[in-house]
Amino acid sequence: MRIVIADDSALLRQGLRLILEDDGHEVVADVEDGPSMKKAALELEPDLTVCDIRMPPSHTDEGLRASVDVRHEHPNAPILLLSQYVVLAYAEDLVASGTGSIGYVLKDRVSDIDAFLDSCRRVADGGTVLDPHVVQQLLLRDRHGDASLASLTARETEVLGLMAEGHTNAGIAEALCIGEGGVEKHCQRIFAKLGLTEADDVHRRVTAVLRYLKRGAGT
Repeated sequence: MRIVIADDSALLRQGLRLILEDDGHEVVADVEDGPSMKKAALELEPDLTVCDIRMPPSHTDEGLRASVDVRHEHPNAPILLLSQYVVLAYAEDLVASGTGSIGYVLKDRVSDIDAFLDSCRRVADGGTVLDPHVVQQLLLRDRHGDASLASLTARETEVLGLMAEGHTNAGIAEALCIGEGGVEKHCQRIFAKLGLTEADDVHRRVTAVLRYLKRGAGT
């Protein structure tokens, strides 16, 4: 993949470059602020942009706002956002800018190189990947704002949460110690309850995750 890295820490940028290049990818640009990230992402059109949320010049949500701008012009531009902390309010702005190819993970996850690279591949392939800590906090939120989501059983909600983390059916089956056939049945019931019975499976998975995330990101 051709990848853009955006982070104000030179040390982290270098570390990400080494990890990604060692996995066979090409880092086409590494930048340290939001405007530079936006410029590189729009001009180079990389297969993936890995971007810190908090960068200069504001040191608040500069990376997020740059990502939203990029997604406004290219709705499916693959972006994996890194954050030091879980901030659910960021999630709504993020998913509102497109329909997939998006990720939001904590920086601590980078130390698990295999998991980080897997997240990169999933986002570049059009998936939605959320850090398990984000999903955990969403699961603790009130589910009654969306009647269709509130109708999900505890197991179906668990399956949808794992789906939000970017797991395939095989990964969900392993995590829950059930067969892939059982996972498929849960997924079909989730899609039916959310009214997602007409589209292809990949689109339904992305749409279900976005519905789930938007429900929890109201504050």
